[in-house]
Amino acid sequence: MNPKDNMTDINARIEQIYAQVVRRNPGEAEFHQAVKEVVETLGSVLRKHPEYAEHKIIERICEPERQIIFRVPWQDDRGEVQIHRGFRVGFNSALGPYKGGLRFHPSVYLGIIKFLGFEQVFKNALTGMPIGGAKGGSDFDPKGRSDGEVMRFCQSFMTELYRYLGEYTDVPAGDIGVGTREIGYLFGQYKRITARYESGVITGKSPKWGGALVRKEATGYGAVFFAEEMLKVRGQSIEGKTCLVSGSGNVAIYAIEKLEALGARVVACSDSDGVIHDPAGLDLALVKQLKEVERRRIRAYAEVRRDAKYLERASIWDIPCQVALPCATQNELDEAAARRLVANGCIAVSEGANMPTTPGGIRIFQEAGVAFGPGKAANAGGVATSALEMQQNASRDAWTFERSEQKLHEIMAAIHRNCHETAAEFGSPGNYILGANIVGFRRVADAMLAFGVV
Repeated sequence: MNPKDNMTDINARIEQIYAQVVRRNPGEAEFHQAVKEVVETLGSVLRKHPEYAEHKIIERICEPERQIIFRVPWQDDRGEVQIHRGFRVGFNSALGPYKGGLRFHPSVYLGIIKFLGFEQVFKNALTGMPIGGAKGGSDFDPKGRSDGEVMRFCQSFMTELYRYLGEYTDVPAGDIGVGTREIGYLFGQYKRITARYESGVITGKSPKWGGALVRKEATGYGAVFFAEEMLKVRGQSIEGKTCLVSGSGNVAIYAIEKLEALGARVVACSDSDGVIHDPAGLDLALVKQLKEVERRRIRAYAEVRRDAKYLERASIWDIPCQVALPCATQNELDEAAARRLVANGCIAVSEGANMPTTPGGIRIFQEAGVAFGPGKAANAGGVATSALEMQQNASRDAWTFERSEQKLHEIMAAIHRNCHETAAEFGSPGNYILGANIVGFRRVADAMLAFGVV
């Protein structure tokens, strides 16, 4: 067969696989987007490894191994009964127990959880750690809730979910809306119900009771380390670069911290209400005080720093920069925003959030030659450090901050190297999306082949 005809047949098969995913998962736009972004890069892999097609590896990866949906009833401080919906999707366990965060946010529905779980499969494979991919969460919003309300919700949520968890089965962690406070309440309820102190059943714990140092910082730090590696292969440094970091949650805060430590100047961050622009460079201590301690909106920053501007309902991507780190949420950086970033001199984008750039935005960056680090590679530092936390729990050990950060840095450098080399291997140098998808897919696919049809 003519190689060109063979490739045409493979591409047609991939289109059929995607069409089947859309048909079987109606109304789940984010999941469709995530699947399309991965499978459309796998044609050359199927050509090189026909056994993947023969055993329908792509079709099997696109179908979750298990999906759990449950009711979460609880009482608020006024004594009113509230009802939310909980989710846990175990997508793939070929490389190890399910691993992935819990997201508490009003936008959560099954399609969001499936998109995140699907991405997690490849992200976790990229780390080289023995973990599968999963995701979970609820449409509960902890914002504005008292500690007592958050505790009662978390206890109700875990009362249902605990039966599906285990350090060799499924190990959740935090995500948007789930920090150390929520992890503490969740673990406390798990411990109470099971009468077992299984530290490795959940990650993102406080270092005071089984958590790992650097876990809180890991996703933000890792996204910066990935950006650093992308610039390095282009003969540049992150030092002295003007940067934007969207969001002001955990990932954004620690991305800002590491950027500043490496000599960059971060001039803006944001939340869902608006943007803070501080041309002299953000006061990170103030951001931490407002968001981590006082739990206030980012507009309060301008009340303290009079030289800073608060831009309500504005786009952070209108501000000129050289390096952009979208660290807020999915699809926050669209085609129009990407054009503005390119026009203003942006040379590198490293995704701290999951799928924050739309397909149109990605196309603009690639056409302009901007170094683009996709989330499944660039923000893998969080789950990598969660796996290191599991390792420390299993050995009843606790590492120093320095050792943990060094290990994180090594993992992120290895992820970059593997993505960069694989993209070149498949004829697309510098295409980190292609490289990340192929590296992650091959690792999962080879394990699935070894296990047979299961």
